[in-house]
Amino acid sequence: MKRIFLIGYMGSGKTTIGKLLAARLGFSFIDMDKHIEEKEFKSVSQIFAEKGESEFRLIEQKCLHEVAEFENIVISTGGGAPCFFDNIRFMNTHGTTVYLKLSAAELTDRLESSRANKRPLLAERKGEELLQFIAEGLAKREPFYEQATYSVSGDIDEVVDQICKLI
Repeated sequence: MKRIFLIGYMGSGKTTIGKLLAARLGFSFIDMDKHIEEKEFKSVSQIFAEKGESEFRLIEQKCLHEVAEFENIVISTGGGAPCFFDNIRFMNTHGTTVYLKLSAAELTDRLESSRANKRPLLAERKGEELLQFIAEGLAKREPFYEQATYSVSGDIDEVVDQICKLI
């Protein structure tokens, strides 16, 4: 029985890598944000706007506990999921956590080129302002991310290969 939790900042490739990794391992794949949206019948942005972050984090924690019941699965968590309640400890207890580690500059490049993703927190930010925002957010979250079982970096194929070798 295996559960792999992918953690990292938005834009780190959790969903893309998760799908490839699951296919390579013959596992199922769940994107937690999509799972939440399907259960709540609302986008993550709508939940934030209507219920606030604290209510969203409670919903997220409940969904995390639900998906941790599954076996032979790769779970792409939301960027903030490891940073609230005891979520990082819970994930480490119930599976293998892998931090997809990128620098603030790499994340900025990825997120600027993927504007089609409609990320509300980033909508009005560009260039240096975006880099500063990401650097500050990453600095707050990295103490949680660094508690992962493994930390990997590189391009998508390298990361998938690294994870397969580690587990």
